[in-house]
Amino acid sequence: MLEAVYGIANDGTTRPRTTPDAVTSLEPGGVFVFGSGAAGGHTGGAARLAVERFGAERGVSEGLRGDSYAIPTMEGFDVLAGAAARFLEFAADHPDRVFWLTRVGCGHAGFTDPDVAPLFADAPDNVVKPRGW
Repeated sequence: MLEAVYGIANDGTTRPRTTPDAVTSLEPGGVFVFGSGAAGGHTGGAARLAVERFGAERGVSEGLRGDSYAIPTMEGFDVLAGAAARFLEFAADHPDRVFWLTRVGCGHAGFTDPDVAPLFADAPDNVVKPRGW
């Protein structure tokens, strides 16, 4: 877990950080990035966690609220791709924050990692991506 979150291995060497499978807390300045439906109901999965722990607001399907950032994933791939591009611009404009990107679109939305990961290939350094992305 230490390696996944902080990029520090047991031997003290630094490795690329990856978002852990289960994000349960954030360091100060951290932002939980999750997939959302069009209505922003946030009733299940990572979206529900975002409401319960990280300040997401029901009814808000895209953008920063509290320590969470919603990316709409349920309205088709083109909508997801546009939202991903807007998120990357937002992250680049906020280098003081660390964005913990979950596997947006790869759960209820039904996309696969090979579909979605390329949308985040050029993410700025303050975006921590899931393993393999």
